[in-house]
Amino acid sequence: MIDAKKSINLSQSSTSQPDPLSDVLEVLGARVTRQTRLEAAGDWALSFPAMDRLKFVAVLRGKCWMQTEGRTAQLMQAGDVCLIGSTDYAVSSDPKLPPEDGRHLFEDPRCDFVRVGGDEVVSIGGTVTFSGPNADFLLEMLPDFISVQCHMAGANAISTILSFMSQEIERGAIGSTIVSARLADLLLVETFRAHAEQAGPAQCGWFGALSDPRIGKALQALHADVARVWTVADIAAVAGMSRAAFSAEFSRRIGQPPLSYLRSWRMTLARRRLLQGEAIVADIAHAVGYQSQSAFSQAFLRTFGCSPSADARGKTGTSVP
Repeated sequence: MIDAKKSINLSQSSTSQPDPLSDVLEVLGARVTRQTRLEAAGDWALSFPAMDRLKFVAVLRGKCWMQTEGRTAQLMQAGDVCLIGSTDYAVSSDPKLPPEDGRHLFEDPRCDFVRVGGDEVVSIGGTVTFSGPNADFLLEMLPDFISVQCHMAGANAISTILSFMSQEIERGAIGSTIVSARLADLLLVETFRAHAEQAGPAQCGWFGALSDPRIGKALQALHADVARVWTVADIAAVAGMSRAAFSAEFSRRIGQPPLSYLRSWRMTLARRRLLQGEAIVADIAHAVGYQSQSAFSQAFLRTFGCSPSADARGKTGTSVP
């Protein structure tokens, strides 16, 4: 039996404004788990391989070039921040220089500070990790490279946070580890916010869709009441659009139809609950909008290639009824 006090409620409180970004970051357990600092001067170039992760790089002093596969090299200067997805990247004083593998400089987890020739350029990096296996929900909707420049809209808060981070590094005071970690988490969110503001409602992608007054309203509604038995017509009505027009516009922006997005988010929520071991499968199924455990299990199997119980056993070593 499940204690009534522990009943599942995956929808946000009706007293708060639905916020898909907070919802996704919280459910995925996104946290900056390792920060690094690079100081460099003269001619230098470092490359890093693609990984299933999200990483931010912020320039505190000087200028450097950031290169990712398939993109023109971008100049970054003090106050600029970028987010790097699952792609190779290189950072350098000159994009024409052949880069050396930079992994060995940071392979020791106790070594988070590297100096190459001097301190004309000072940058900090942070690796964003996720508490479960569901990071793909977010990573697949993000471009491999997001850049927020200090002079662009929405970057004021980033400038303030970077100033605090720089001061914290210089102070070296007690409690600096936890302060730096919290500032890094704030920097991550503010970078997403600035990117959304810069993207604007006209741009395709999840952040552009969030900014759109119609598609964004629909996304808020889905995240606020994930257990509702939604139809495309219902979601279109929230957006104030016809069913056909809404479905086409949602698919164009998000890259998948409305009900596919909803199913993916439901499975992400359910998987997190299963791995936490907080409830039985039947209750989780009901909480994410499935009327039967059988229908939920079939959807879970199609999404992840195994049953809910088998997935939970494989990750936690415990059985889930």
